Amino acid sequence: MDGVDTAPEEALMPVVYRVDKFHVPEAVRDEFWGHVRRTHEILRHQHGFLDDTLLEQHSGPGRFNAVTIVRWSSEDDLPAARAAAEAGHRAAGFTPADFFARTGIEADVANYVATTAG
Repeated sequence: MDGVDTAPEEALMPVVYRVDKFHVPEAVRDEFWGHVRRTHEILRHQHGFLDDTLLEQHSGPGRFNAVTIVRWSSEDDLPAARAAAEAGHRAAGFTPADFFARTGIEADVANYVATTAG
């Protein structure tokens, strides 16, 4: 071998972690989780979906009391997954921004990759 990496480009793409953190008022907790579970059921059937975790704060002073994490095989999988989730929301007559505004839910969402630092 000549030391040249001939692996397909997609094999070099890092796994992407979609991490969504929410501050959910107790009064809308059950409704919130119902919407989350419906959305994640859609996501679980999308290309590139690896796994997901739904977390609820057990203790500690943090202000976010609900966290969802979805692992995707690559960044390339995200646009189609987003479109599928949006189509599912439309079919259900659900508009997340309106729901958050009506209920006072605060969200902090971002995509992450594993760090190579340190």
